[in-house]
Amino acid sequence: MLFKHQQHLQKQRAAIAHRMKKLAAKEAEITKKTNALKEKIKKRYEDMKRVLDEDLRITLTQLDTELEATEKLVEDRVEYCYLLTQELDQELANISAQMEKDTQEVHMKTLKLTDPDLIKIDEFKNAQLLSITINLQLIIRSQIPVTQKLFQSYAADVVLDADTAHPKLIISSNGDSATYTDTWQDVPETPSRFDTTLNVISEQGFNKGCQYWEVDVSEKTYWELGLTYPSIPRTGREEVCWLGRGRDSWCVEYFNGDYTAWHDGVQYELPLLAGRQFTRIGVFCSIPGGLVCFIGADTMTPLHCFCTGTFTDTLYQAVCTGHDNGGTNWKSLKICDASRSAPVL
Repeated sequence: MLFKHQQHLQKQRAAIAHRMKKLAAKEAEITKKTNALKEKIKKRYEDMKRVLDEDLRITLTQLDTELEATEKLVEDRVEYCYLLTQELDQELANISAQMEKDTQEVHMKTLKLTDPDLIKIDEFKNAQLLSITINLQLIIRSQIPVTQKLFQSYAADVVLDADTAHPKLIISSNGDSATYTDTWQDVPETPSRFDTTLNVISEQGFNKGCQYWEVDVSEKTYWELGLTYPSIPRTGREEVCWLGRGRDSWCVEYFNGDYTAWHDGVQYELPLLAGRQFTRIGVFCSIPGGLVCFIGADTMTPLHCFCTGTFTDTLYQAVCTGHDNGGTNWKSLKICDASRSAPVL
């Protein structure tokens, strides 16, 4: 019996080692494809005039941002496999006649979680990007920058759901803006309403394809915006009710000149953006690629990109107006027509 259990653990260890190799291969495959795409685009740009130099930089930066997020996800899952391998080694070393609870289910769950096939790149989006760069030679001026034109093609109609809004938020009649007020409004109590965080989410969610939306944040000193699963907690004082503080949501936060990205309670400082102000912030999400990207839409500047591999539920757009911030933050957050982005400066 002891020997059989030892054999079982050794098989599990071998399976995880094989999974780590497949994850490394997946990372190499994605890197190779991304680099190949970059090279094809660069060759097209070499035939263009100086006016396209900045557009080339924007396009490659966006691809690098997406690749960095994907590589981080692969590295995190390789580390997870490595830690589990150490646990198995320890269990093999300490094995005795009195065997512990069978760990097969835990190990199988780990193998399923770290399946490289769950980590994807958006092949269709990348093919579209390459196609647009080829056509740029005919319509250069009207297509600059490429990233903006591509994202505009995914523009979504976002309507904020007043039934989810915190009672200190005023939602416009057509659902295109959210405004903070000191007055606690007399609104119906619903299970979907946020009661401690100044959040509101969209009426409609999406679970396929790509979507892009923009929010006017001009004259704001404090805001958060991003995407969330419907499972985000709506009540209570726990931090997971805030955007990005739990596994249910992703966001970028702006507070008094500083930008921070959040997901699963992990804070990502963005020091290179300190002091920069944007009129509009764009959010691009690719379900096929498992990506959530935040962009300073004025200049199509990538702010941060998350790669989750595979989304597990319907996604909803979400905004947080922030409090009055000492009387400096009364301006509304307004949903923009993302198909007509702000002029690139």
